Amino acid sequence: MEMAVNLCGFDMVAWRGFIYALIVLNFVFLCQLILLQPLIVESIKVKKYSEALAELNAAIEADPTFSEAYRHRASILCQLCRYGESEESYRKFLEMKPGNSAAEKELSKLHQAQSALDSAIEVFESGDYMKALEYIEKVVLVFSPECSKAKLLKVRLLISAKDYSSAISETGYILKEDEDNLEALLLRGNAYYYLGDHDIAIRHYQKGLRLDPEHGELKRSYFGLKKLLKKTKSADDNASNGKLRLATEEYKAALALDPSHSAHNVHLYLGLCKVQVKLGRGDDAVTCCTEALEIDGDLVEALVQRGEAKLLIEDWEGAVADLRSAAEKSPRDMNIRRALMRAQKSLKLSQRKDWYKILGVSRTASISEIKKAYKKLALQWHPDKNVDNREEAEAKFREVAAAYEILGDEDKRTRYDSGEDIDGMGMNMGGGGFNPFGGGGQQFTFHFQGGYPGGFGGF
Repeated sequence: MEMAVNLCGFDMVAWRGFIYALIVLNFVFLCQLILLQPLIVESIKVKKYSEALAELNAAIEADPTFSEAYRHRASILCQLCRYGESEESYRKFLEMKPGNSAAEKELSKLHQAQSALDSAIEVFESGDYMKALEYIEKVVLVFSPECSKAKLLKVRLLISAKDYSSAISETGYILKEDEDNLEALLLRGNAYYYLGDHDIAIRHYQKGLRLDPEHGELKRSYFGLKKLLKKTKSADDNASNGKLRLATEEYKAALALDPSHSAHNVHLYLGLCKVQVKLGRGDDAVTCCTEALEIDGDLVEALVQRGEAKLLIEDWEGAVADLRSAAEKSPRDMNIRRALMRAQKSLKLSQRKDWYKILGVSRTASISEIKKAYKKLALQWHPDKNVDNREEAEAKFREVAAAYEILGDEDKRTRYDSGEDIDGMGMNMGGGGFNPFGGGGQQFTFHFQGGYPGGFGGF
């Protein structure tokens, strides 16, 4: 019996010691939790989210009733747009702290951000890039500033909206935090690609492929760019070597590789335009240079080449307009000024009477052919032979006579062929100064029954 009492006494002493140990340990644990909370907050402030989450998870595992740990974890998960996990933590906190208005407000913001992200993805797929950007910038990244998915979607939207400089800036921030982010490397490379900075684009693609050699989008972008550069070089080389038809096919093939790559295609269109001008294909050249100018309206060389192309198709006014615009943009370029003068001369020549056409002879016709054509037309349009349409006949006869006065005179013909303005002598439109119905100059007399007032000298 005494031994039993002693044993019981020993057990009571041991039990009391165990209880005291638990109390001490619990006190120490609570102190640790109190000290841990500011450390967690500090981790969040310096954006060490993974470390903060690890600490919070450890705290919750040690004490599943530690409500503030759930709320802090929910907040971090929301910032990272891990909305499902965040909502679960908020629900757990509200079970412990029902009616907590601050937590309920945060949960409401979480739902807004989640809905905005879903909407942004939906409108992005429909092609409304600016609306999608609005969702991302004004809602998602406000409530979830560390949402990698939203940041990368924003970059894709900026590229789709052709705001390549902003896309480069955004990916720079992402890569500063995670230099091995494959999607950021891809998108940054794409932004440089569309700006025409192909060397920088290639470096980004190569870095990504070193990290993941089988990354599908990186492989397509890298090898697609290499193919484009190879095809472009081939086209340029053929053009330089005078292989114009082959160059034409190469330029067209290069343009087909990526019709949306405006920064590069402007040079392909210009190269193709220059080749078409050399081939004498005026219409095709105008089309190609117009495409280049739609991309870059200040591209002087495209204006010059289109002006040359318009000369080929005898669009004199269009040629003058393009070359004048080019001369205004590059006033010191004497080659452009000479081309403009040539176009202006062609325009002026096109606006005067074509005496060869009026007589129906070629520009190489001999004087005897010109005289023969004149005699035939003069007889055809003699007013005495056209009593029913006398007024028209007189006009035609004057025109034929004026043509012969110029082309029948070697000196005047030479000056006319050289482009000299001799219309002031009174021949333009058969105007005053030369009167085939009488007075000065060469006299020709036609003998018709009934005669015609104001004789004509004989042939």
